[in-house]
Amino acid sequence: VVLIEDEEAIADLVRMYFEQEGYRLIHAPTGERGLDAVRDRDPRAVLLDLGLPGMDGIEVCRRIRGFSDVPVIMLTARDAEVDKIVGLEIGADDYVTKPFSPRELVARVRAVLRRSEEAPRTAAVVEVDGWEIDSGRREVRPSEGDPIRPTAREFDLLWYLAENRGLVLSRGQILEAVWGYDYFGETRTVDVHIRQLRKKLDGIPIETVWGVGYRIAD
Repeated sequence: VVLIEDEEAIADLVRMYFEQEGYRLIHAPTGERGLDAVRDRDPRAVLLDLGLPGMDGIEVCRRIRGFSDVPVIMLTARDAEVDKIVGLEIGADDYVTKPFSPRELVARVRAVLRRSEEAPRTAAVVEVDGWEIDSGRREVRPSEGDPIRPTAREFDLLWYLAENRGLVLSRGQILEAVWGYDYFGETRTVDVHIRQLRKKLDGIPIETVWGVGYRIAD
C-alpha cells in the first residue's frame, strides 16, 4: 500500500496499524514522489492526502488514473461535499475525512481489495445490450471500439448491477454490496459513481428509479 501524505505523524500512525495487519506500507511525502512510488511499486492500493503541498491530491489522482486503475482512497481534512465529489469524479474509489480512525482506514482498504481481487461468483462475462462486462479482465467491451477499464470501484458497481439485472437496487443495498462493509459515507457517493459510469460507457442502460435507486433493465 502506498501512502501519499505530507504529515509525518499521520504517516507513522497509519504505518503502525497497517503493518500490524500484515500490509507493507510505502510512505511518500509529496505528490511527485507518490507518483513515482505508484509507477515503480505497482501497489494493491493507494492512500492519498488531498491537501498536499505543491501538486495536490486531485492532480495526483488524475495522473494516477492516466496509467493505473489501482484503488485510490483519498484522505481529506475538507468536509465539504463538493471536495468529496470532485475527488470521486476524477477517479478516487473512496474517501476518509480527517481526523479518521486508523482501524476504519484498514477496513476500507481491506474491503476494496476484497471486492477488486475476489473471484467472480457467476459467469465471467455478462452481456448487456451489446456490451460485454468481463469480470476476469475487469473491463467492458463495446460492440465496436477498444475495451474500457473503469476504476476498481466503478467496475464493482457495474458488475453488481449487471449480476442483478432487472432488479431495482437501493443506494443502501449498493453501498453494502459494493463497498463491502458498513459504509460511513453518504449515499451521494453512489450517484457520483453512476454518473462516472454513464460518462465512460455512453449507451449502457443504467436506469434511475427515482426515490429508490438504480437498475439495469432486462
